[in-house]
Amino acid sequence: MNAASRRGAPAQGAPSGPEAPDRFYTVTSGRADDPAMDAVTLVVAESGPAPDMQSEHASILRLCTRPTAVVELSAELRAPVSVVKVLLTDLLDTGAVAARHPVPVRSLPSRGGPRHDPETLKQVLLALQRL
Repeated sequence: MNAASRRGAPAQGAPSGPEAPDRFYTVTSGRADDPAMDAVTLVVAESGPAPDMQSEHASILRLCTRPTAVVELSAELRAPVSVVKVLLTDLLDTGAVAARHPVPVRSLPSRGGPRHDPETLKQVLLALQRL
């Protein structure tokens, strides 16, 4: 045990300040995240922050002027994804943000043939080699 931990100070690398676990518990009121929303869900603000809004909600709205993934918000806010998902659920419930899951490639409509025409790919490769 080092001297800092004996004095009651946080260990090196332990969360402190606004990133402390008790802070996150307070911000989310102890609620769990929405399992339907995942880390790659794209979020975009539908309105600007209100003056009486919780600071974390206002930060999210400022960051989401363009579609932004939940994981990007987590990194920008320096908060766990689960906490960001709870905050986003609040904003979704009020209509302040819109969210959508990226469309998986396999669910896109087929154009009646191979996904990539081998002959076209070969011609593109040859053209690039000639450059």
